[in-house]
Parts: sequence; structure tokens; C-alpha cells
Amino acid sequence: MTPSADAAVGAAYDARADEYIEVAGTLAQMDQRDRDTIAQWRDTCSGPLLDAGCGPGLWAEFLARGGREVRGIDLSDAFIAAARAAHPQLRFDVGSFRALPVEDGSLGGILSWYSLIHTDPDDVPAVLAEFARALAPGGGLLLGFFDGPSRQGFDHRVAPAWFWTPATMSELLADAGFEVTRTEVRGRDAAEISVRPHAAVAAVRSPSTRRERTLSP
Repeated sequence: MTPSADAAVGAAYDARADEYIEVAGTLAQMDQRDRDTIAQWRDTCSGPLLDAGCGPGLWAEFLARGGREVRGIDLSDAFIAAARAAHPQLRFDVGSFRALPVEDGSLGGILSWYSLIHTDPDDVPAVLAEFARALAPGGGLLLGFFDGPSRQGFDHRVAPAWFWTPATMSELLADAGFEVTRTEVRGRDAAEISVRPHAAVAAVRSPSTRRERTLSP
């Protein structure tokens, strides 16, 4: 994702931030299964957590329950302002996946819940490598995204977005130095905000930050 692409996504969400927050700004508006998935993942992580693409901060606040150290970043100035107002006890900054504002190996976990969907598929490997850089060995990563033909774009209401399958995402994670621990796919209930199928992949950072794939002859 180039700086211009970052700026375009941030501006698109700035323009519709109030609308987004109205329909998806609180935990009560999220599906219970998503809350369960994220809570289970959170409780397997130790050390500081980062909500990468935090939006208005609802998941960061959820991650911080129990006294966890959590910060959030997002491309949208409007989202960061809303997150700071709603959750002043937490740290929120405008920032990009391409250069996380943390030291190497300093995080115990990264949540990227439906935020990687706006990253051009050609840029996803570099973003996953950046996640691996920021995580300590054994640190956890949880990705949420729309299940569909990998790298196929679709007409998202806010900004260009792409589908992925858990299988393809798992391959990219392995290339970036992760070991996948869990995948899930499910359809949507009528009460959910989106109608597109849901997918999630949980992984942990391997002792080395990158592994070479074994190519078939």
C-alpha cells in the first residue's frame, strides 16, 4: 500500500465516519461470535496488544479489559478523534500498516479485524512481514476479512476492498514467518451488519521472521 493509497482510504473513512460509527461503532452492534473469537484470541496473548485499523476504538477497548496494555492505530483522523473521545484511557494514533509505530518484537499480539481488506493484494505480503517484525516470537495475530475468491475486488461502500480465502491467507502468513493456529469461515445472520461471508485466521509469529516456502518440483 503506497502513501497515496493510505491517504485515499483514510480520506474515504473520514468522509463517512459518522455514518460508520452509527451502524458499527459499539460492541453491542457486533456479532457475539466475533466477540467470542476475539476474546479467546486475546486471552492467549501476553504482552502489549495493537489494534491495527482500530476504527472508533471499540475493539481496542474490548482488548484492554482485564488491564491489558493496548493501543490503536488507524488511517482515519476522524476515527482516531472518535476513539480518543470514547476511550480516553487508551492510546490512539493515526498510522499505517506499512510502518507500525513500535519497536521490533515489542508486541504480544496484533488484531487486524476487517482492516486489511483495503490493502491491495500485491501489498499484503509486505504488511504481514511488518506485523511479524513488530511481534515478539510467539506473539499472536488475528485477521478478520471477507471470505471469497482470493484477490478478487468487490464494491465496498467506503473504499476498494478485496476478498481472501483462509487457505490463501494462511500461505501468505507462512511466507511472512507465521504458524497458523486456527481458521474459521461462516455465513451471516440476518441481523449482522454485513451479508458477505466471514473469515478469520489466527497465527503466531515463528522464532524466525521469515520462512522459505518449499516449492513443488
